[in-house]
Amino acid sequence: MKIVVLDGYTLNPGDLNWDKLHTFGEVEVYDRTPVDQIIERIGDAEIVFTNKTPLTKEVFDQTNIKWIGVLATGYNVVDVVAAKEKGIPVSNVPTYGNDAVGQFAIALLLEMCHHIAAHDQAIHEGQWNKCGDFCFWNYPLIELAGKTMGIIGFGKNGQVAGRIAKALGMKVIAYDKYVNSALVEEGYRYVELDVLFKESDVISLHCPLFEENTGIINKDSIAKMKDGVMIINTARGPLVNEEDLAEALNSGKVGGAGLDVVCAEPILESSPLLNAKNCILTPHIAWAPKEARQRLYNIALDNLRSFLNNKPENIVNS
Repeated sequence: MKIVVLDGYTLNPGDLNWDKLHTFGEVEVYDRTPVDQIIERIGDAEIVFTNKTPLTKEVFDQTNIKWIGVLATGYNVVDVVAAKEKGIPVSNVPTYGNDAVGQFAIALLLEMCHHIAAHDQAIHEGQWNKCGDFCFWNYPLIELAGKTMGIIGFGKNGQVAGRIAKALGMKVIAYDKYVNSALVEEGYRYVELDVLFKESDVISLHCPLFEENTGIINKDSIAKMKDGVMIINTARGPLVNEEDLAEALNSGKVGGAGLDVVCAEPILESSPLLNAKNCILTPHIAWAPKEARQRLYNIALDNLRSFLNNKPENIVNS
């Protein structure tokens, strides 16, 4: 059996290994695959792993794929309808990085509150040495205890962020279509979206991207928020209208934003966020600690093993 990994570098830039995958058959791993080389590189492979390399009906028509493993949770890079029509199951990895993503959301929040990187840079530039005082700060410093975090999407990622926020002394409210009674008993409060916008000092996005919530952070929703609200997005870039957010940051209506995801990735040079005030940007890395990537890889292998045993798991186009 021939197996092809079309874009393995993001998952494994060298600190993991592919040895276990080789036990399943003949394996070819490519770091990245240009669009015009996808069909050629798949060749006669029956098993294809992809992260962000697109797999379309055209690809399916010209190859002999039997199963597709997506090395991620999101699977929009695969035309799952066309795959189903061809009888090709598509498996994703739905849960692997909850702790990593929740932790990263709080890291963005703490950076907005304390500007640690900026103060470290200031010291290295000699500002502390020259100021003559035992301390100095270039930005307002914010204490989180007693403030309210509003979490949009209170699944496993959001719950991790909520637990850490609660440990910091914050009140946590959440908006989600599904109310988990066990979490209510733990002291988390579910509210309607407008209430979350109104009451939150910090808003953190942890929801999947759907047509109905695209641009959920926009001029109208921002107008309902507290002055100086901080916004965190470790979910999906298009949840945020970037022009509206940049305008709100520059006006001071939004006090800060920590964004690990943007609408176009890599970010475009024309993005209004690049010049927005108090905007921290990171390159879609909340999911990427080694521990999380190892779990992703292990689950992807389990998906393949289950398919070969005629017990497919995590199928997104059944």
